Amino acid sequence: MKELGKGFVKSVIYSPYAVYLLFIISFAEASFFPIPPDAFLIPLALLDPSKAIFLSIMTTFASVLGGAFGYFLGYKGGRPLVKRFVSDEKLYKVKLLYNKYDVWAVMAAGLTPIPYKVFTIAAGLFELNFKRFMLASFIGRGGRFITLGVLIHFFGPQVKPFLEKNFELVTIGFVVLLIGGFLIVKKVDFKKI
Repeated sequence: MKELGKGFVKSVIYSPYAVYLLFIISFAEASFFPIPPDAFLIPLALLDPSKAIFLSIMTTFASVLGGAFGYFLGYKGGRPLVKRFVSDEKLYKVKLLYNKYDVWAVMAAGLTPIPYKVFTIAAGLFELNFKRFMLASFIGRGGRFITLGVLIHFFGPQVKPFLEKNFELVTIGFVVLLIGGFLIVKKVDFKKI
C-alpha cells in the first residue's frame, strides 16, 4: 500500500499538469482526500526551489478553499451523517469543546499533521463563525505551507532531510509559538506601555 502511495505521488509530481494537480489535491484534502498536500508540495518545490514560494501560496489558497467546501459539507449535511454514528449526548459534549476552543482548533489543525478535513467539517457542523473560520484557516494553512515554501526556496534540496525528520516538531513548535504570542498579546495592556 505504501508503494502504491509513493507511485501516485511520483506520477503527480512528474506530470505535465503537476501544478494543477497540486491545486486539486490541496483543495480535496481539506474536505475528503486522505493524502496531505505536503507529500506533493515538498517534492514538487524541490524540483525547482525558485517556484517553492509560489507553489506554497497556491497550496494555501487551494487548501483554504477546500476548507470552505468542508465547512459547507458539515453545515449542510454533517448532522444527519454524524447522528448515525454518534449519540446526541456525545455530539453535544464535542460541540461544547469545539465552542470552547473555537477557531484555535481550526488554526492548530491547519498547522499540524492533525487531519484538517475533520476540523473543517466539524466547524460547519457546529456553525463556527465563517469569517473567523476562514481567517484561522488562512493563518494555519498559510503558516504551514508558506514556511515549507520559504525553507525550500532558500535552502533547496539540503532542507529535505531536515523536513523529513523534523516536520511534525517544526509545525507543533510553530503552533506553540503562535498561541503563546496571542496569549501574551491578550494579557499585555498596551495602553500602559
